[in-house]
Amino acid sequence: MTLEILRSDLLGDVAHGFFTRKGGASSGVFAGLNCGTGSSDQSDAVATNRARVAREMGGRLRGVHQVHSAAVVTIDGTEEDPPARADALVTATPGEVLTILTADCQPVLFHDPEAGVIGAAHAGWKGALAGVLEATVDGMEALGAARDRIRAAIGPSISQRAYEVGPEFLDTFLAEDDAAPRFFANGKGDRFQFDLVGYGLHRLRRAGVEAEWTGHCTYSDPARFYSYRRTTHAGEADYGRLIAAIRL
Repeated sequence: MTLEILRSDLLGDVAHGFFTRKGGASSGVFAGLNCGTGSSDQSDAVATNRARVAREMGGRLRGVHQVHSAAVVTIDGTEEDPPARADALVTATPGEVLTILTADCQPVLFHDPEAGVIGAAHAGWKGALAGVLEATVDGMEALGAARDRIRAAIGPSISQRAYEVGPEFLDTFLAEDDAAPRFFANGKGDRFQFDLVGYGLHRLRRAGVEAEWTGHCTYSDPARFYSYRRTTHAGEADYGRLIAAIRL
């Protein structure tokens, strides 16, 4: 089955893609292109899926052990396994394929075409609030990029209509960011609907970066995307991870 790859015109002709779950070797609740080595899926199936992505991207996949932080790793070809505990990668080394795994959180790909610098970030609510997007931009600048030239695309993520949170969640944001209230809409009872992607776009644009969202909701399209929250609501034991990748 052919892989399905979503791309952003904003990133130009740099090799990149937000891969859906279509075209993979996994089965059951993981059916499709599960690239999560931390899942309970069969390791051979995950390895096959990742090899298909590597072949499509034309290089070895670089990733990090994601921990919902603002930590950024610079990739220069000398890295050893196991991967660092971080949530973003940047590089100016041609041929390196930067990857991020998600299942509702924001996968964000960055490119400065003039400087020849790319980045990739995993931005859930914790990472976004902690500043992982801005930290990725800082990491790219350290390699010669300029924030007024950087373009960023947010891939498939959970949408506001599917992201219900409690009042303590809102309080956490209010304590850290005065701009946060406008990304919360009233829900049922004391619940709120949080606009994770809107918040991510706000943080990127406030940092001086032009950005867009592909417009795909992970929760609402089970045929194309894995979703941690949808899996939780369905009472399933585990879930697959989507992969986003970019290469100079």
